[in-house]
Amino acid sequence: MVVRELGGPDALEVEELESLKVGPDEVGIDVKAVGCNFFDILITQGKYQVRPELPFAPGAEVAGVVTDVGENVEQFSRGDRVSALLTYGGYASAVSAPAERVFSMPTEMSFQDAAAAGLVYQTSHVALVHRANLRAGETLLVHAAAGGVGLAAVQIGAALGARVIGTAGTKDKLKLALQNGADFVVNYREEDWVARVNELTDQHGADVIYDPVGGDTFDASTKCIAFEGRILIVGFASGRIPTVAMNRVLLKNFSLVGIHWGLYFDENPDVLRRSQLALSTMFAEGKIRPVVSRTFPLEEAQAALAALGSRKTSGKIVLIP
Repeated sequence: MVVRELGGPDALEVEELESLKVGPDEVGIDVKAVGCNFFDILITQGKYQVRPELPFAPGAEVAGVVTDVGENVEQFSRGDRVSALLTYGGYASAVSAPAERVFSMPTEMSFQDAAAAGLVYQTSHVALVHRANLRAGETLLVHAAAGGVGLAAVQIGAALGARVIGTAGTKDKLKLALQNGADFVVNYREEDWVARVNELTDQHGADVIYDPVGGDTFDASTKCIAFEGRILIVGFASGRIPTVAMNRVLLKNFSLVGIHWGLYFDENPDVLRRSQLALSTMFAEGKIRPVVSRTFPLEEAQAALAALGSRKTSGKIVLIP
């Protein structure tokens, strides 16, 4: 599914692939499932930090079977079940991925789970463990707790022994967050969630706040962050990139911590390898489990992204070639 000119998800068109070319450091994959993310919408609009030359296919998460390996690749063989995390290009029935972006799948994991787990669980794990140093017994506040990265953060936070508070805007989404490990949930549409978080923490505030929303949500988060707390800047789904009066940061000694997950492939890929091993262990132990809310045929990627953009979905949407 390719974008020939920027115009949002409606610009996606079906294109038949030619034979797949696999470079010397690459792995060819017969794709069985593709994960959808909010930034897939942004990249089709030209509003994402990655701006590929036209034409291109969006998509960062795929899972499937290795069909070919480059001459320099030793860690994978034909027939291996793998997932891959791409910069873009995943909305396809076959992909060629750099070997360092390919990961072995746990034997217990389905292709749908692997595609749904890839980026969102890696992002949340690197954010919570490597960047925020979340510790057992601390309070973690997760915004958009029923979304893709939000649910992953809830599950991982619970697995790490944190006390998890999730925010969401509907009863069904709040229920889903509770089912996936949240200790408390707050409906941000119906109550003052800042006051509720402070109440739940005896006015201590949240030690770590996981914020993929930005905008007004970030602004209010600075009012319920704990002394020496950490606010994780994950994304800006609200559409507004916030700013902050730095005296607020100083007065509470809190930290603003960015998480640009994809940059680790260039700067420190060992972080991602360690994260993937930890996540595989968590999955095998039953501590995390991707939530796939809907699947669509790959040719219906437009409809899949429309559903995702409506903010009425929970968990992950997966495309099936």
